[in-house]
Amino acid sequence: MACRAQEFSSNRWQWQLSHRIHTVDGLERYVRLTDDERIGIKAAGSRFRWAVTPYFASLMDPEDPDCPIRRQAIPSAAELEAGLDVAGLGDPLAEDSHSPVRGLVHKYPDRVIILATMQCAVFCRHCTRRRVVGQVDRVMTSKQFDACVDYIQGHEEVRDVLVTGGDPLLGSDAWLEGILSKLRVIPHVDILRVGTRVPVTLPQRVTQDLCDMLERYHPLWMNIHFNHAREITPEVAQACDRLTRAGIPLGSQTVLLRGVNDDRQTLLDLFHALVRIRVRPYYLYQCDIVRGTSHFWTPVERGVELVSSLRGYTTGFSVPTFVVDSPLGKVHVAPQNLLAREGSEIVLRGYTGETCRMYNPTS
Repeated sequence: MACRAQEFSSNRWQWQLSHRIHTVDGLERYVRLTDDERIGIKAAGSRFRWAVTPYFASLMDPEDPDCPIRRQAIPSAAELEAGLDVAGLGDPLAEDSHSPVRGLVHKYPDRVIILATMQCAVFCRHCTRRRVVGQVDRVMTSKQFDACVDYIQGHEEVRDVLVTGGDPLLGSDAWLEGILSKLRVIPHVDILRVGTRVPVTLPQRVTQDLCDMLERYHPLWMNIHFNHAREITPEVAQACDRLTRAGIPLGSQTVLLRGVNDDRQTLLDLFHALVRIRVRPYYLYQCDIVRGTSHFWTPVERGVELVSSLRGYTTGFSVPTFVVDSPLGKVHVAPQNLLAREGSEIVLRGYTGETCRMYNPTS
């Protein structure tokens, strides 16, 4: 037990994948499992696949079952509880109904998503796409990808393509370059984006060779899924440094999770740690109402309250936008600080809660 992250800092990323932990015995090399965790692994783990890289397991507190890394990665019996969970959806964002071509989602006018793979390094217990991710380790076939390219070529309004999954960084450099190169030559595609959690769960994957390849396809942006400051290790900082030195702007996407990060100080610690490694906090997501995740849900009002509590008390770009992802798309939910309009004046509420009146031009 008590293996630590630095023991794996020099390992090849392929070794990490081939040695992923998916048994009680394997996990007990790192943590002292509780009875609930054992039940969860046996019950929920057989329904919703689980696997953890040795690196990510090494970040777990071996004695604390409430460790935020453990809660995100180890199955819980709560995933199978009845009650509210029966209302949880398999496809809460209605992606399947916005998929004109297999593996492509076109929900917004000028953007599409390509679900290039159903593989992940670690299967997060709050995963929105758990209906498909991890069920089978598969990648998009060449025929399927060509159909996606044909669709994009036929829709000149598409200027932004997000390659995600699953996690596209789990593919080889050559495989990923094959995708990016075909997208980059489409004249009306302005920017490419990659959505990933690999720099957090498998930072060894972010090699210099990978970054050199990505650099050839600018403008290319990357959003990384971070949920807790404990995830930001020297290995993760090095991975992000390589990416930023390759000219790739980095943003974070954080999911608000009960028992993991649903308090002000935890979020503040995370966002401050992110900006130190040149990752801008981008979105704070309400946890999606996906089947098997009700133990992570928080009221939407809690997210609004938390974001409001950060504004004015830290740098502006350290505060992400709070959003609820819905079948209609992302809905930005923000505190209402415009309290009233009275004649030629407006009443505003500042970050301390004080109010003031200001002149409001009428035209």
